[in-house]
Amino acid sequence: MADETNQQSQSMQDGGGRSSGPRSGGPGRGGPRGAGGPGGPGGGREGGGPRKYFRRKKVCKFCVEKIDAINYKDVRLLSQFVAESGKIVPRRLTGVCTPHQRRLSDAIKQARNIALLPFSARM
Repeated sequence: MADETNQQSQSMQDGGGRSSGPRSGGPGRGGPRGAGGPGGPGGGREGGGPRKYFRRKKVCKFCVEKIDAINYKDVRLLSQFVAESGKIVPRRLTGVCTPHQRRLSDAIKQARNIALLPFSARM
């Protein structure tokens, strides 16, 4: 038990078992993060107040237009929710509510299976 205590205190004095040397933040990394400048606190603005832009709350397109059934054959509608790479766009980006996002992803998957929508980007 005493040996363990001595080893722990010795490793604490040596730096806690961490490598001695500069932090490995990659090339071009400056000093500590809070050192001001464009990347520092406030993002290069004086005072560091609230952001100047206003992000509007996203609303569900299906709830607003009162669309209950999402049809897998409606390719024009479904393609709005598929990214250029072929991925289904998440609801935090589109603003679609959870129940409609579930129905939407099912409809997209059905449309993919019968070749109405691509599975991935064309190359």
